[in-house]
Amino acid sequence: MRDRQMMKGNEAIAEAAVRAGCRYFFGYPITPQNEIPEYMSRRLPQVGGVFLQAESEVSAINMVYGASGAGARVMTSSSSPGISLKQEGISYLAGAELPCVIVNMVRGGPGLGSIQPAQSDYYQATRGGGHGDYRLLVYAPSTVQEAVTLTAKAFDAADRYLNPVMVLGDGVIGQMMEPVVMPETFETKKIEKPWAATGWDGKRPRAIINSLYIKPDECEAHNLRLEAKYRVMREEEVLVDLQYMDDADFAVCAYGTTARIALTAVRKARAGGLKVGLIRPITVWPFPEQEIRELSKRLKAILTVEMSLGQMVDDVKLAVSGACPVLFHGRTGGVIPGVNEILGKIHEMKEAAGDGGRV
Repeated sequence: MRDRQMMKGNEAIAEAAVRAGCRYFFGYPITPQNEIPEYMSRRLPQVGGVFLQAESEVSAINMVYGASGAGARVMTSSSSPGISLKQEGISYLAGAELPCVIVNMVRGGPGLGSIQPAQSDYYQATRGGGHGDYRLLVYAPSTVQEAVTLTAKAFDAADRYLNPVMVLGDGVIGQMMEPVVMPETFETKKIEKPWAATGWDGKRPRAIINSLYIKPDECEAHNLRLEAKYRVMREEEVLVDLQYMDDADFAVCAYGTTARIALTAVRKARAGGLKVGLIRPITVWPFPEQEIRELSKRLKAILTVEMSLGQMVDDVKLAVSGACPVLFHGRTGGVIPGVNEILGKIHEMKEAAGDGGRV
């Protein structure tokens, strides 16, 4: 039975996590994600789960490490500065190969910045914001419904790859209300966890959870094994949404909330006769590099739009590899680009590509 209802993004993510089997949540308050821990504090006790507000983000991520090490489905959430504080623990989780889900509702920065929506944590999310050679699988929803679907998907992916998975949103996704179809339960895949530290009875090897390798050759071997796992993610987990790209001469590339605004601008440009489409990465890591590379071979130009001063645009340029011009438009500090603003940049892209003003 499916339940269609109006839900705020943060609360929908929390409910999706519960229905996907999450029974432990550790976090600390920060705007604009506070509804997630608030919701979890009410909801988890109803299903026999545990909510705990830690004394800090550092404590919260290490509690996640402990619960995951015991084989539990566990989640934490925060916003930009809070995610920064969690980075050491996230690196430990990746190094120890422990699955968990981390939600980041991005706010303006740097520093305390603003509490308004932004996308300026892209580098942090996609480059492994902590120390060492590691990666997170990173989903970037653009609607509340997609946030629900990807949150459930994140738990399965985390268990499958034994790796932290991030849901990367922003204040708009977290605070907006939209109709959501919420399944009673998600058809999640139950994976045996013989590695979990659930007590030792002498009948199996002791569970040792560790990310420390003193000998350099052993540490290198560990890193190479992790990299092999990341290669599988690159091959199997890329998600990208293409709108109006079949006959497009130009494209806008955007993700998350910005992609919604950009799509309206694309439709207005189409109504004016300009053949432009939208490329929306749903996984920002792994990035849809191959898909964009193939599209760029027939495009006159790509405009990348972000709520930052330019981060994803680097990945777009690497994917395009000079096949067509890549232009950029960004707003920062919590300022959201408008439809007509993006539409104007689309026409500037056409001019820069040498169309001489002709449609």
